[in-house]
Amino acid sequence: MTKIDPIVAVNDVDKSAKWYERIFGFKNSSPEGHGFAVLKSKANEIVLCLHQWEMDDHPTMTDPSITPGNGLILYFRTKNFDTIYQMAINEGCKLEEDVHLNSRPMKREFSLRDPDGYFLTISEFHEFEK
Repeated sequence: MTKIDPIVAVNDVDKSAKWYERIFGFKNSSPEGHGFAVLKSKANEIVLCLHQWEMDDHPTMTDPSITPGNGLILYFRTKNFDTIYQMAINEGCKLEEDVHLNSRPMKREFSLRDPDGYFLTISEFHEFEK
């Protein structure tokens, strides 16, 4: 079995972790103040990891002045689309793209940026088919 645990560099791990908890309902399984957070779904699956910029000398996480996420979209497929959308609105998130129909999977989606500027697209749940 192979799984991917995406890790993104952020300015304030605890602040970003709390934002993802509020918007998506993820749970942070790491202690606060350690510069790293493992965010899990309600099914206890790792969804996203947050890493403090310039910690541990990882070569792609050394310069926070570079635009975060260039060439990256964090694409979330969820059965909680309406709840997440409402949480984003309630949180005052600026939407990059409001709810629209994606013509490929024929599902609704919207896009916004997280507190560190990463581009997120939230879609109604669907399977990728050939």
